[in-house]
Amino acid sequence: MIQIYHNPRCGKSRNCLAFVDQSKQEYQIIPYLTETPSFSDLKELLKKLNLKPIQLVRIKENIWIENYKGKDLSDDQIIQAMVENPILIERPIVVKDGKAIIGRDLDLVSDFLK
Repeated sequence: MIQIYHNPRCGKSRNCLAFVDQSKQEYQIIPYLTETPSFSDLKELLKKLNLKPIQLVRIKENIWIENYKGKDLSDDQIIQAMVENPILIERPIVVKDGKAIIGRDLDLVSDFLK
């Protein structure tokens, strides 16, 4: 089953969700702002995305700029920052068959869902 890490206040996330819905495939919405992934969940998600933790961070968010920018953080510290502040997690994330992508580009989502 497809999983979508979704923020309903984000236009890109809403567009991705609508696109997945139109695909007629079964999916599960993960409202990650209220059901925050655990440290181990994020670590596993990063493996599926094949990304370093910093690549999943929304570095333009005020929380990042005010609290983390310019600091020499380990990967684990970056993951912990996302656990403590889930707004920092890039969205939407689409997971299928043990792999994941950031679903901001609907053409990539289309290819990913095939």
